[in-house]
Amino acid sequence: MNKDTVELLKECDAGTKTAVNSIKEVLDNVDSQELMQLLQDSLSEHQSIGDELHAILDEAGESGKEPNPMARAMSWMKINFKMMEKPNDKTIANLMFDGCSMGVKQLSEYLNEYSAADDRAKRLAKRLIGEEEKLGKDLKNYL
Repeated sequence: MNKDTVELLKECDAGTKTAVNSIKEVLDNVDSQELMQLLQDSLSEHQSIGDELHAILDEAGESGKEPNPMARAMSWMKINFKMMEKPNDKTIANLMFDGCSMGVKQLSEYLNEYSAADDRAKRLAKRLIGEEEKLGKDLKNYL
């Protein structure tokens, strides 16, 4: 497994962990059953992608990557401050939409940066980008 493949997989791993943590952070505050289902489905898909990433990294004797601690702390603070201010579905949708947009941007940059990654890693990165795009599109109904 070449260096670009490992790095792309690790960045995707950090991305799935960030998404999973963010979704879990807001689930207790969701009012709408439809939004709850949307977020739970996305959580499940992110976890599934994460499991695949871990399996490939394990095969190669590599470990995953944790999200940047500062970014994680900032995300936690933003979510919790916004939820204290206005704990409603619109706030949740706004927060998650921003996260999706950031995820698509960062993952697309990594896909371009690690262009020598193998096809399997690129497919997983594109699948993760697709999930972020889908969730962002679906969240527009709640903004």
